[in-house]
Amino acid sequence: MPFTKTTEQSSKYNHLEKMPIAELLKNINNEDKTVPLAIEKALPQIEKLVEKIVSLLKEGGRLFYIGAGTSGRLGIVDASECPPTFGVPFDLVIGLIAGGDAAIRKAVEFAEDDKEQAWKDLSEYNINHKDVVLGIAASGTTPYVIGGLEKCNENNITTGCITCNNGSPLAKVSKYPVEVVVGPEFVTGSSRMKAGTAQKLVLNMISTTTMIQLGHVKGNKMVDMQLSNHKLVDRGVRMIMDEINVSKEVASALLKEYKNVRKAIEAYGNK
Repeated sequence: MPFTKTTEQSSKYNHLEKMPIAELLKNINNEDKTVPLAIEKALPQIEKLVEKIVSLLKEGGRLFYIGAGTSGRLGIVDASECPPTFGVPFDLVIGLIAGGDAAIRKAVEFAEDDKEQAWKDLSEYNINHKDVVLGIAASGTTPYVIGGLEKCNENNITTGCITCNNGSPLAKVSKYPVEVVVGPEFVTGSSRMKAGTAQKLVLNMISTTTMIQLGHVKGNKMVDMQLSNHKLVDRGVRMIMDEINVSKEVASALLKEYKNVRKAIEAYGNK
C-alpha cells in the first residue's frame, strides 16, 4: 500500500491572502474542530500505548519523547509540566529534540535529518528495557525519530509514536503507533496547526492518564503538585479545605507544616 502524506496535501482553501480576517479565523477554527474527531478514532491505539507506559513506569521505567521542530517542542512542554503538576521526579518523563536545547527556541538546520543522533541523545540517559520511547512526528518520516526508534527496537526498548499520517515509516517501526489523521492543513504543509494541535491533545491524554494511574491524583485534584508560587499555594489550601472540611486558617497551617497537599490531608486524617 503506497504511503501518502495527507499532512502535505494542498489546503482545501485558496487565495488566503485575499480573505478578510474574520473569514480566516472562521476557517481556521472550522479546521481545528475536526481534530478531536480524528483523535477519537485513534483512542484504541492510545489506550494500548498508555497501558504499556503505565506498566513499565510502575516497574521503575521512564518515558522519553523524541521529536524535531514543533513535535520535539511539544514533547518537551509535556515532559516539563509533569513534575510541577504531579510532583514526580524531573527525570521520569524526558523530552528530547533534534538539535538539542538550542532547537527549542531556534530551528537547527538539518538536525532532524541525522538518523543516528537520537540514539546518542537517549544513550546519555542510560536508557534500558524498562523505559518507553515515544517518537513524535507529524509526517511520520523524520529520520531523527525513525532512527531512534529503530535502535530502541534493536535494544529491546518499548517504542511508540504519534503521527498524523496513515501507514508512515515511523508507525511501521513503532510497537505502539498512534495515528491521528487530521488531513491537509489550512496553510498547506504547516503541520504546526492541526497536526500540532492533535499531538498536543494526545500528549495531554497520555501523560495525564498515566499520572492518574500512578496515583498522583486524588478525586479530581493534583494533590502531589509542587507549591512553586502563591497561586499554587492558594490552590493547595483550597484543596485541603474541600477535602477535609476545615477552615482556611487550619488548611494553611497544615500546608505550611507538611508542604504537600496529600501529606497534609493524610496527616489530618491520622490524628
